[in-house]
Amino acid sequence: MLSRQLLINFGIALALVGVVAGVGLYMNRGAHLVIEGTIQKVRTLALDDNSSAAFLDFRFTNPANYPFVVREVTLILVQMNGDLIEGMTIPEMDAKRIFDYYKLLGPKYNTSLLAREKVAPKQSLDRMISAQFPMPEGLLQQRRNLIIRVRELDGLVSEIAERK
Repeated sequence: MLSRQLLINFGIALALVGVVAGVGLYMNRGAHLVIEGTIQKVRTLALDDNSSAAFLDFRFTNPANYPFVVREVTLILVQMNGDLIEGMTIPEMDAKRIFDYYKLLGPKYNTSLLAREKVAPKQSLDRMISAQFPMPEGLLQQRRNLIIRVRELDGLVSEIAERK
């Protein structure tokens, strides 16, 4: 059997390890680069019989203590059967032209989130992403979910999912 003094020493050592781990986690709370956000509005448009586009306005925040530099932004469609389809991102200039031509979409509220855009620490922004999908608009509207995937310059990936 273990002596009583050995059990007390073990308990004190365990408590000290817990305190050190807690302090370490507390000190690093702002060091995790991630984008958190919500999708505000989703609009779809039939481009032809077998092609459609999705336009998402979203709000996001960089909660870290370091700037987040965007490397790539993609839009992913989750179909009802669970298959993932990555959309072909529509450039900002083309998105402006689409909104100018198709008035039924309404106004273009935000600029697109672009590669090399820097998001300052603790900063919140409203942006947009638009992508073309090789499917009729009806299938696009019958989706399970849409996911915005933002890749940081160093390779970290953040996702903002639609709440449906």
